[in-house]
Amino acid sequence: MTSNDDYVIEVLEDLGLVTHGQVAEARQAVTGEKTPVDVLVDTKVLAKRDVLMALAGQFGMEMIDLGGVDVSANVLSTVSPEVARRYRIVPLYENDGVLTVAISDPLDVDTLDSLRYVLRRDVEGVVALPEQVEETIRRYYTEPESSEDTVMGSDDDAIGLAGTSTQGVMDQGAATEADTPIIKLVSLIIVQAYRNRATDIHLEPLEKRFRVRYRIDGVLHEVESPPKRLQPAIISRVKIMAQMKMSEKRVPQDGRIQIKVLGKELDLRVSTVPSSHGESIVMRILDKENLAMGLSKLGFFADDQQKFERMIALADGILLVTGPTGSGKTTTLYACLNYLNRSDRKIITVEEPVEYQLSGINQVQMRADIGLTFAVALRSILRQAPNIIMIGEIRDFETADIAVHSSLTGHLVFSTLHTNDAPSAITRLVDIGVKPFLVASSLKGIMAQRLIRRICDNCKEQTQAVPAQLHLLGPAGEQLKDVPVYKGRGCNECAMTGYKGRMGIFEIFEITDEVREMIFEKVSAAGLRVRAREMGMRTLREDGIRKIVSGITTVEEVLRVTMGDVA
Repeated sequence: MTSNDDYVIEVLEDLGLVTHGQVAEARQAVTGEKTPVDVLVDTKVLAKRDVLMALAGQFGMEMIDLGGVDVSANVLSTVSPEVARRYRIVPLYENDGVLTVAISDPLDVDTLDSLRYVLRRDVEGVVALPEQVEETIRRYYTEPESSEDTVMGSDDDAIGLAGTSTQGVMDQGAATEADTPIIKLVSLIIVQAYRNRATDIHLEPLEKRFRVRYRIDGVLHEVESPPKRLQPAIISRVKIMAQMKMSEKRVPQDGRIQIKVLGKELDLRVSTVPSSHGESIVMRILDKENLAMGLSKLGFFADDQQKFERMIALADGILLVTGPTGSGKTTTLYACLNYLNRSDRKIITVEEPVEYQLSGINQVQMRADIGLTFAVALRSILRQAPNIIMIGEIRDFETADIAVHSSLTGHLVFSTLHTNDAPSAITRLVDIGVKPFLVASSLKGIMAQRLIRRICDNCKEQTQAVPAQLHLLGPAGEQLKDVPVYKGRGCNECAMTGYKGRMGIFEIFEITDEVREMIFEKVSAAGLRVRAREMGMRTLREDGIRKIVSGITTVEEVLRVTMGDVA
């Protein structure tokens, strides 16, 4: 009947439905997976209906007979066939916004909690015989199961470790039948995030609730959160999937989940950090199919793309991509490697971590815990005779020095730096200890970038720029005074945000002979920037304004991502 057999027996004895002697005899007769309660029902000492009625009474629930119940089409439409089958429930009626459903196990309170989360509404339960519930589901839900049921764990295409079924994942975590609602709930959180085009899932323990947020197009959106009491089970489930240490809750951990969602292979990069009210978890969703993008999909206009392609086609030198965390630097570098990946070139990357597996490219995972740092890995891979090297990030002098000398010995080196604009990358390299003449000799180009949200094509409409916004844009905003601009009204396609998808805005700084002279003379970043603009460099904000004029994004969005930058 249930895994809480001792509790069930105690209730039955208290109500006088069985004696202590009958229970003792039943315990002696238990075989296989049967419980003492099963034996009492099989030997007619108890009726299954009496057991369910007794347990229902303990939880203040009603016991009903589904044999004569007719459910209206409106109520049936509130629960999909997949959800009804998955949770073994029957929707019965709705009153004051509360949906009443029939369940067969009054002890299974997790099912009701999961349903409240899945259906986004209040749910109450009544109890019915298991065979009646199954028969009623068959009677009302005759359609074949959809692919969503597959996603939630019914066969080999289910969400789980890539190449295995959900049951395989359950086995790794020693999951039991009692764990199934939590497994399905975590699966649902991941599936909904993927469907909403989220790039991150944030599971955040707060004092009185367990918050779930999705980062969609770079902006966090809170979604309906599961009950606080499910927090430990959900966190444990995610840690099992990511193959983390279950007993370790005092220090941060990193893990990875490879799963298949709706037939697509996804990587989830998982990070846990201890907080005041439990472990905070962030799952970054890496969609392998999005990696196949060409340079044109990054958001370049034709003139910028030609300039960038010319820079990355050089035989040697260093090309840097700069910007804050989350500005798409790694995606840009991967797109460059895809563009350059040919059978006659050897490409090696050193990353922390390796975010995507690239076909035909040798990728090295940095591991500082065993001494495999960027610098150590770089020294080794130079003996592998690569043509092109990608370094995940230049952080210190040792890494920068090896990158510079690699570029001067005939290698093309790609890397990233955390600077706000392109010219600042030069002073950053000098600040960490690279000699100015080496910077001038090795550096071929720098590109700063940010990600902006695209206006949703489905609800795009013309509007007029607000004068206060144009003032905030500075001198560059003058060109928008008499130009129509656009915004998204908000629709179901874009979840009422007015935006759908993202693209880059770019600041491309080509290192010419004149710039090399300025670097050698230790000209400041401000001086380099002034000269770069005189030579035709377009700033991030100016590129954003071009995309406003083209109807791709909004004034508000360009202001949001460039407010801290120099116009």
